[in-house]
Amino acid sequence: MHKTPFKNYQTNVAKVAQALGLSDAYVKKLGTPNRIIKKKISIKLDNGKKKNFEAYRVQFNNARGPYKGGIRFHPDADIDEVKALAAAMAVKCAVVGIPLGGGKGGVACDPKKLNQNELDRIARAWGKAMAPYIGANKDIPAPDVYTNGRTMACVLDEFEKFHGRSEPGLITGKPLSLGGSLGRDTATADGGAFVLREALLALGMKKGLKVAIQGFGNAGGTMAKILHRSGYVVVALSDSRGGIYSAEGLSPEAVEEVKEKHGSVGDFATGANGVKKISNEEILVCDCDILIPAALDGVIHKDNAKDIKAKVVLELANGPTTPEADEILAKRGVTLIPDVLANAGGVTVSYFEWVQNIANFYWTAKEVRERLEPIMVQSWSAVWKLSVDKKVTLREAAFMVGIGRIAEAMKDRGGIV
Repeated sequence: MHKTPFKNYQTNVAKVAQALGLSDAYVKKLGTPNRIIKKKISIKLDNGKKKNFEAYRVQFNNARGPYKGGIRFHPDADIDEVKALAAAMAVKCAVVGIPLGGGKGGVACDPKKLNQNELDRIARAWGKAMAPYIGANKDIPAPDVYTNGRTMACVLDEFEKFHGRSEPGLITGKPLSLGGSLGRDTATADGGAFVLREALLALGMKKGLKVAIQGFGNAGGTMAKILHRSGYVVVALSDSRGGIYSAEGLSPEAVEEVKEKHGSVGDFATGANGVKKISNEEILVCDCDILIPAALDGVIHKDNAKDIKAKVVLELANGPTTPEADEILAKRGVTLIPDVLANAGGVTVSYFEWVQNIANFYWTAKEVRERLEPIMVQSWSAVWKLSVDKKVTLREAAFMVGIGRIAEAMKDRGGIV
């Protein structure tokens, strides 16, 4: 029977709960969202017709602080996947020690069939519908799939109209003019690079290593540039249309120029310097030392895990590896750095944005990065130490750290035995 993303999360919780000695009551609470909000919203399209959409928000666990998580606009709004993502956010925040819980939401729509004015109206309708349920001290949304700073600005504006007050801390990922944070655009990649550096030191692996990155969006593209500047050899890159490989190495900046001009990584000139086209499936099993899935979930699975040549897998995407693949990679001695640690730089700098909004005092990009580094390094150290001490995978160790901290907050609040 196929396991859903949320079932996978519940399986991980049950596994670490046993190791942590948590009662069935804790397991049940940790495996159940606090609230699922569904609303019907309606907008007028530019052609004058009205159209209805389903708006939703999953608020998972707020034992450690306000709910935190993205708003996505996607035609396949799978509530099971959204529950899993909200749960993962709660764990992620706990792993890096920031006082926030988990949330996720959005609208079931196809952004590719809507123009910018219509998307703005959907964002405003979502903000108005969810205004009673969100807030700087209640639930703090952020951008996610097919949403951005402009979307957040629309939501913020509608929320503030509804409540009649200014509250920039309601939402993160905002434009700088409305209280956004410097450094947020590179935060996920910056955090991942800090963790990767520490992991390679712990594993005794030196620089000059070959890296393959699936996904050339903001996170993957920025990570490629950071690693290239740091001396890694970026041998493979891809986007949704396919990818390229060169054993001699690629310049992410040069590839980015081609993608911006022609629309795809695959349009980069092949033949020169041994560059050849490869598929998104091939990039996962190409010859490299470090594999970074930075796009879709579930791309590493039981059918291809045995063929992965990388010694280290860093999950910059959410949920790119299935539980079956986890087991295969662990048996093969591949070190997998899980998403709840590897890509937590994004939510950490979102937390910084929230803190700056509350204090009404703003930091430079340099200050943001300097505050991010020790958090990621200390979080890696805690997960690595537990993994070594308990002889468990890094994913199991990360969940033990995160779930353990959430359970401690639940215990201190009382009400569960």
